[in-house]
Amino acid sequence: MSRTRVLVLNSGSSSVKYQLLDMRGSDRLAMGLVERIGEETSRLRHTPTGGLSREWSGSVPDHDAALKAVAAELAKDGLGLDSPELAAIGHRVVHGGKHFTEPTVVDDAVLAEIERLIPVAPLHNPANLTGIRTAQALRPDLPQVAVFDTAFHTTMPESAARYAIDVETADAHRVRRYGFHGTSHAYVSRETARLLGRAPEDVNVIVLHLGNGASASAVRGGRCVDTSMGLTPLEGLVMGTRSGDMDPAVIFHLMRVGGMSADEIDTLLNKRSGLIGLCGDNDMREIRRRVDAGDERARLAFDIYIHRLKKYIGAYYAVLGRVDAVAFTAGVGENAAPVREAAVAGLEGLGLVVDAGLNAVRADRARLISPADARVAVAVVPTDEEMEIATQTYALVEKER
Repeated sequence: MSRTRVLVLNSGSSSVKYQLLDMRGSDRLAMGLVERIGEETSRLRHTPTGGLSREWSGSVPDHDAALKAVAAELAKDGLGLDSPELAAIGHRVVHGGKHFTEPTVVDDAVLAEIERLIPVAPLHNPANLTGIRTAQALRPDLPQVAVFDTAFHTTMPESAARYAIDVETADAHRVRRYGFHGTSHAYVSRETARLLGRAPEDVNVIVLHLGNGASASAVRGGRCVDTSMGLTPLEGLVMGTRSGDMDPAVIFHLMRVGGMSADEIDTLLNKRSGLIGLCGDNDMREIRRRVDAGDERARLAFDIYIHRLKKYIGAYYAVLGRVDAVAFTAGVGENAAPVREAAVAGLEGLGLVVDAGLNAVRADRARLISPADARVAVAVVPTDEEMEIATQTYALVEKER
């Protein structure tokens, strides 16, 4: 029996998102989410392809119990983790630093390096490690493959990756720009080239991953040359709860004048800033509803969001020199037509324009929303990070067989 299935795990601090895929035809067999792990009442939602969703609530005290619950649900559909068709388990790992530039089979040295990077990813890498170790215990015979959010951005030149601070200090504390959402940027840039009927190495793309977390990237010939997130996911675009770019001296000002601690400022910038800090909402649908109703705070929040987005589009146009396409993806990018329209409004001189009718259409497929004669294509490309992780995982284990 051929081993063509890959289980993809995205382990958060209190959740596990998963998908099971068969790579023979890139078919999704099942997907689901375990959330509120460790709380009094946890919840699991499981959806087999072509079947009805199942949901239950109960006690899931830790990630070990969560993965055992996932395995039990998969087994009900004849897709259990003991299947001889399972080739590998692919894990999303947020931070791989400079060391990990491609998907990697996990061994003790890899685990140690992911653990060493916890100080630069304290919210994510510990949960990713827990997921890997739990999966290893359940299936010690299977390859466990780590796919890193940062890997796609390791092709950035030093001129883009370095901060302009003392080099010795930066190197001693691993302070540089790493970037995140890499699996999404990789997938979307490649799918955009396919949509244009061209090879990825022939296409320059600006990818705009706009969700509650948001990032932009400049991709030249399939390789990232710049991205908006930096040492952490805080830098860059205005996000749902994160500030994005700002004068770093604001931190010192809040410490000295506001009497705030480092932890309080960390919470402010990561959880109480961005859209929610500006207007009290981080759901773009609600913000647009408020804008249409004449709410001035919502209007200002929207305008600040768009202003930052335009700045990055212009900056990355300059970085690339030639742009073949701008691709919108993720929850806001795929679904918020007013954001796409506003982001390119006034950029006609750069060849960017959307067709109002095409932009208004809602669809689950990759599509162009620019006029047929547009100098630069504007696209909506649904992201599929799980498929990208599965594809990279399967390619690696096949190569090493």
